[in-house]
Amino acid sequence: MDRQPVVAGRFYDADPARLGAVVQGLLSPQSFPEKHAPEGARTLLAMVPHAGYIYSGGVCGMTLAGAALASTVLLLGPNHTGLGLPFALWPDGNWHIPGAALPVDQELASLLLAADQRIKADTAAHLREHSIEVVLPFLHRLDPLVTMVPLAVASRSFADLEGVGRAIGRTLAAYSRPVSMVVSSDMSHYVSHDEARRLDSLALDAVLALDPRGLFDTVRSHSISMCGVLPMTVALFAALEMGATWGHLAAYATSGEASGDFDQVVGYAGVLVG
Repeated sequence: MDRQPVVAGRFYDADPARLGAVVQGLLSPQSFPEKHAPEGARTLLAMVPHAGYIYSGGVCGMTLAGAALASTVLLLGPNHTGLGLPFALWPDGNWHIPGAALPVDQELASLLLAADQRIKADTAAHLREHSIEVVLPFLHRLDPLVTMVPLAVASRSFADLEGVGRAIGRTLAAYSRPVSMVVSSDMSHYVSHDEARRLDSLALDAVLALDPRGLFDTVRSHSISMCGVLPMTVALFAALEMGATWGHLAAYATSGEASGDFDQVVGYAGVLVG
């Protein structure tokens, strides 16, 4: 089953030529500052935002331009729609974006489905969900031959997030080809610019410490509206199983820096883990 884009023309340009030019500009070395991950280090996990490109595209491009991603990517995103299953994996076919399509790696998808019974083949969770789709033009621009597996995470059970994350990590570590993970997540929603930076720094401290329990608890205890905390918790457990030893903050911004409205913002962070 193929998936057609649902937010082209809203979150990003629906014209293939214009979209390609925008994404290329956002990935340009001139567009990001001096912060880099450790030299030559392969990226096991990247976290990037998923808002409209005018707001979050700079952070997404800055982060992925500094990443060293494998040519196979496991994409983990939140479930904003409430449709589908708690760990919903799209098992086959292609995901279309304007002017291109990214194939699902069916071999890896099958192994992940077999790795933990909580992971289920389910397209319903993805059909109207934007969080993974918004990242795809960047991945395709970086590597036109990239293959991927999309996984939407909605479970709020910490035990299930840990169990699934560790199963994923063991599967990726044993896979015949290198795999990177990309988590799609925005940070704080609809608070002031200063409050977003304060709250988001608490969550990001746990992420950079490679502490999934700390991230999960911090977001809950401080009521941080980080929409991708569930997939990021899963991915951090997976990265630890794969031998991750460092985390790096590649970029941070809020929507206020694009809109001029600093009273009600959304926070955007880019993180690399290896």
